Amino acid sequence: MPDRPRQGPRPAFRGWRARRPFWGGLLLALGGGEILLTEKASLKVVLHIGMQGLAGYLLPGLMMLLGLLILFNPAQRLFYSITGVLLSLGTWLTSNLGGFLVGLLLGVIGSCLAFGWLPDQEPRVSRRKRRKEARAAGV
Repeated sequence: MPDRPRQGPRPAFRGWRARRPFWGGLLLALGGGEILLTEKASLKVVLHIGMQGLAGYLLPGLMMLLGLLILFNPAQRLFYSITGVLLSLGTWLTSNLGGFLVGLLLGVIGSCLAFGWLPDQEPRVSRRKRRKEARAAGV
């Protein structure tokens, strides 16, 4: 990234987001939150398959915690993402079929994104910048 001063909160957030597996951690935390919400739903249709006790609340709570840890401690992302995918798959048995599959899929996809993130990769250049550079080179 170029060494130019950033102005405003939006460029600062973009810089912070570029140095960590942001979308993976966010999806994992959202998956855990969605599963916790389906546990507390007052619907008559709510399924309760598997263990009814502490595990139904513990696994999604740990998913949310791991999502936040991926965001704020990206150096340990491999351990957190492997643990996150195992917890996400465990919610199939403990928490309304993984929050009616939505939370389970969010957790697995987020964990996979965090696992595949490379910290030393060059930031992607946007299409707008590539077009501008191509026009400047063509002139």
